[in-house]
Amino acid sequence: MIPRRLAALAAAGWIVLSSAAAGVELAPESITPFAGAPEGAAMPSGWRPTNVPGVSRPTVYDIVRDEGVSVLRARARAAMSGLDHVVSVDPERMPILSWRWKVSRPVNGGAAGTKQGDDYSARVYVFFDYDLGRLGFLARSKVKLARAMHGDAVPAAALCYVWDAKAPVGTVVPSAYTDRVRMIVVDSGAAEAGRWISHSRNVAEDFRRAFGEAPPRVNGVAVATDTDNTGDDITAWFGDFRFEAATEVRPAR
Repeated sequence: MIPRRLAALAAAGWIVLSSAAAGVELAPESITPFAGAPEGAAMPSGWRPTNVPGVSRPTVYDIVRDEGVSVLRARARAAMSGLDHVVSVDPERMPILSWRWKVSRPVNGGAAGTKQGDDYSARVYVFFDYDLGRLGFLARSKVKLARAMHGDAVPAAALCYVWDAKAPVGTVVPSAYTDRVRMIVVDSGAAEAGRWISHSRNVAEDFRRAFGEAPPRVNGVAVATDTDNTGDDITAWFGDFRFEAATEVRPAR
């Protein structure tokens, strides 16, 4: 049975996938699109909300029409929560994750790699089914301690693509709370705010650069807009997500 919620750490700025626990059934490679959903409809099948323990105000997610296409809207006012989607993807065979997003503006006071500024107008997480036995003793002990405190869903490896307030595009830094989540800045600042920006990331290559080894299977993705640390008021929009082979990349809707 696939878990119904994503576990999360309050104020930690990183989300952990419930399905990372051993023995659960994984979803197929496809990610349910938003484009086919009517405005105001419930979240499309496969997308599930998560509230963050210790954060009283969740981000509000809904389906809206934008330029004639249904998309996901995220509204965060001193808030944090996310949406996750379980997948099962071989990143060597289908390494390209494509999506598009738009933000009202960057987070005031956001600062990648710091706890007080660990808020982002838009995040996209990619979770990997990483064998804890591959870690050295110290890193493995840190993950085990985190799991003892927060549950077995704490990831051993994840990438988080972000729209940051000021860090240069291409910046890669560990999460302020764990070096097993690497933050990758793919948009920054206000110059492109209010415009749709499309991205296609080779998650296999990004994993190798971030962690210095070959990637294990991808077992989930998640989106989030969070402002719980800075208290800001931000709106973001997300288009459809898709994993593809490197030769099949198409513009995201």
